[in-house]
Amino acid sequence: MDDVQPRQSLPPTASVPRPGDLELAAQILRKDRKATAQFVAICADQVYGYVQWRLIPRVDLVDDLVQEIFVAAWENLSKFRGDSSLQNWILGIARHKVESHYRNCLREVQLPSDEGDLESQSVDLDGLEESFNREEIENGVRETLAKLSEPYSVVLLWRYWEKRSLRDIAVETGKTEKAIERLLARARNQFRKKWNERHVVSK
Repeated sequence: MDDVQPRQSLPPTASVPRPGDLELAAQILRKDRKATAQFVAICADQVYGYVQWRLIPRVDLVDDLVQEIFVAAWENLSKFRGDSSLQNWILGIARHKVESHYRNCLREVQLPSDEGDLESQSVDLDGLEESFNREEIENGVRETLAKLSEPYSVVLLWRYWEKRSLRDIAVETGKTEKAIERLLARARNQFRKKWNERHVVSK
């Protein structure tokens, strides 16, 4: 499964800055309330959607994290140079905040340490890659992730949505790569189980 080409880590949005982005940023820095409201209107839906997807099943944390992202954006707006659109720039902040949540979650959890069952935990996963990459079943994937424990959903989202390698995740969390591999195998197996249960119920 490590060979799969994961979905894009950011929602579709123009990467080329709009002509007015730098001026809008300058107006916000001058405490222009209308410009601030325009900035929120332009970016809020994409930021909220991005965070909501990646915090499954902890949707109770979405509003606080979105607020934290916008506060960080306002605090760092003077660093915006117009190399990308404002949407992509704030989504970059959102990505860092989400990964910080992932990092904290997996640092606190006790990861699997048994050596003998890794292979058995990795069976029956044919087609899971397609589940993470076919847009038409996105809602099904969302519902399935919501049924998993947070560490399982986090490691799946971090690996396949954010396109981070096992080594990256291990370094970020202070865990061994083998421990992350075991956690991912168990998470994939649980995803497959819940996915199959969902389809049985829907028939």
